[in-house]
Amino acid sequence: MAKQALQSINWTTLGVVLLVILGFLAAITYLVPNSSSEKTISVTGTAQISVPPDKVVIYVQVQTRSNTSANEAKDLNANISDAVLASLLKAGVDKSGIETGGFSVNPEYDWTQDKGQVLKGYVATNSMTITLSDFDNAGKVVDAAVNSGGLISYINYDLSVSKLNEYKATVLVDASKDAKTKAESIASGLGKSLGDIVSVDSSDYNYWPYQLYGASEAGATPAVAKQVATNLPSANIDVSSTVSVVYRIA
Repeated sequence: MAKQALQSINWTTLGVVLLVILGFLAAITYLVPNSSSEKTISVTGTAQISVPPDKVVIYVQVQTRSNTSANEAKDLNANISDAVLASLLKAGVDKSGIETGGFSVNPEYDWTQDKGQVLKGYVATNSMTITLSDFDNAGKVVDAAVNSGGLISYINYDLSVSKLNEYKATVLVDASKDAKTKAESIASGLGKSLGDIVSVDSSDYNYWPYQLYGASEAGATPAVAKQVATNLPSANIDVSSTVSVVYRIA
């Protein structure tokens, strides 16, 4: 009998202790809200500006072939590349505006029904990039490159690093403002007020050079490249950015 009474008291005491602990935990939960239930608004701001280019970039290739040896193709290429470079300098291009690179020599093959793959010869390729801030000189530069043995791969409008950084900053600011305006409008429509920023994610910025001429396009010829460079059209470059922001609302 006494043993049963003692067990009853122990269970009663344990129940009281558990109730106290549960009450304490409930109080903590009430005082410290669960972060997973935090109310937020996620928005994405966008911005785009259309700006004038401040440089024209001309991509030139020199290709030479030899049926006998890679060295012959290489030597022929070196001679023509030197002639192209001399012509560009004579046409008024500053040496700092000429970048060379991408030189390669590769075998060329033909395919025959009876012999399969047969060595045809060797092709050497050298690439040059000419950057001009004087647009009026573009036609003269293309003439000089083509007349001395070069091939025009592309002619693009582009932006200098300083201008690109300037426009990048502008679109990032504008996209951030657009995100805030959207968040404020949503919060107002819901009868809430906008709180602090929880997180920000930016795609930085996007822009592409404006292509004026491409050798791979239908109808592209050296004569067309000369015509394009001589009569450069008026065109702008688009620079855009997106910014995603998460705000607290109350």
